[in-house]
Amino acid sequence: MGLDTKDRRKLTLIFILLLSLIVVGTVGYMYLLQVHIIDALYMTVITISTVGYTEVGEMTAQAKLFSIIIIFLGLGTAGYAFTSGVALFLEGTFKEVWRRKRMDTRIAQLENHYILCGAGETGQSVIEQFQKSKVPFVVIEKNEEEVAELVKEGILIIHGDATHEDILEKSRIKHAKGFITSLPSDAANVFTVLTAREMNENLYIVSRAIEKNSRGKLRKAGANNTISPNEIGGRRMAALLIRPSVISFLDIITHAGDVVLDLEDVVICSKSSIAGKSLKEAKLPERTGLIILAIKKYGEKNIMLNPSFDEMLEIGDTMIVLGRENQVDQLRKIACDSGERDPLATL
Repeated sequence: MGLDTKDRRKLTLIFILLLSLIVVGTVGYMYLLQVHIIDALYMTVITISTVGYTEVGEMTAQAKLFSIIIIFLGLGTAGYAFTSGVALFLEGTFKEVWRRKRMDTRIAQLENHYILCGAGETGQSVIEQFQKSKVPFVVIEKNEEEVAELVKEGILIIHGDATHEDILEKSRIKHAKGFITSLPSDAANVFTVLTAREMNENLYIVSRAIEKNSRGKLRKAGANNTISPNEIGGRRMAALLIRPSVISFLDIITHAGDVVLDLEDVVICSKSSIAGKSLKEAKLPERTGLIILAIKKYGEKNIMLNPSFDEMLEIGDTMIVLGRENQVDQLRKIACDSGERDPLATL
């Protein structure tokens, strides 16, 4: 059970009170009874605890009065220490049980959610993306300190090893939409991907790849896509030196720097007023202020970059646009697009 600053101060105060009482009692009995420090300490302890053993010296009127004071102070301090300790324990225990119960209930209700295995540095970036996209997700992490931090942030998390089938079952993997494994070793990632694929054959899986030759193994295990943070980081560092202007532009549209523009995809739905019109007729840049970078035709894999004004917009087509968040929201209303996307595609 973790203690906050207030609880630590309370425990420190209790310790100081007890120690001070023992010191005062020991010095007082040394003076009043004229005994050795060990005998004085013994006298103080039996007086505070009220056990009633034989006194170590002749009890004068002053010593008896002093003993009465020590007894009352000892009872008060001991009572305060006991009640405070019990309160801290019960409050922390019940709070933790209630929080865990509530979290388990929320996890048990997850549908079409995303699962993240590993809350390390890469995992933290994934969590930020999930939170930004406002999608339901649960994290699996076996490091207790990481779990405690995420619990404080109100993030749904399961404490356990993601390579174990029962832990994946607890995350409701059979009802999940997407799955990311960002564990610290390729072996763990491969085993987790293999297990996840066996448990849900329709799951979209993205895995972290550490070594170059691990991508093929991860794909054979069932991963739909692989990401190598080390490789991406190396390319980015080189590009910062060779093409700094391009990287500055990418920072803007990927939010790596100051948040200025969004790079988003918008799907044209059946009720949209622009379905069946050309880009020229739709006048989207004029109406929204967005830049139409590309169009992906419905059912096709290739993306058409810098589409011409004569390009027809059909139901199911996806437009990749660049602009501010409010401009993107305006286009979504025109396209009748709810904006629900797979955040895995942005990683």
